[in-house]
Amino acid sequence: MSDKISGSCLCGAVTYEVQNDFKRFYFCHCGQCQKITGSAHASNLMTEPDAIKWTAGEAHKKQFNYPDRDFTVVFCTECGSGLPFVTKSGKALIVPAGSLDAQPNIQPNNNIFWAERASWYDDGKLANKCEGFPS
Repeated sequence: MSDKISGSCLCGAVTYEVQNDFKRFYFCHCGQCQKITGSAHASNLMTEPDAIKWTAGEAHKKQFNYPDRDFTVVFCTECGSGLPFVTKSGKALIVPAGSLDAQPNIQPNNNIFWAERASWYDDGKLANKCEGFPS
């Protein structure tokens, strides 16, 4: 496994390289993560704040800080894809797992804020599995 892993937004305007030495990998089911992702949960990896090197498109990054909370989202201004960011406390780099171009060094550790999970999440795991759109 490489000691570095690349990542990007969907349109490729923003690219980065990060140390593939992640410490935690959470599926966050809180209400804010549901809103930010438009899905049942966020899939976030955590590592050291200085583990990232932006390789292209930093000017396309936009940051939103949720008022009165320690909650941030960074995204590409061209395609809206989630991008890595350093927490407000400066103690961790959060990397959206879906923005990575290869597999990280760890598997998910925890489903956090489980009590806030979407009511349809558990049933959704039981739905039919299809290789593409259903026939």
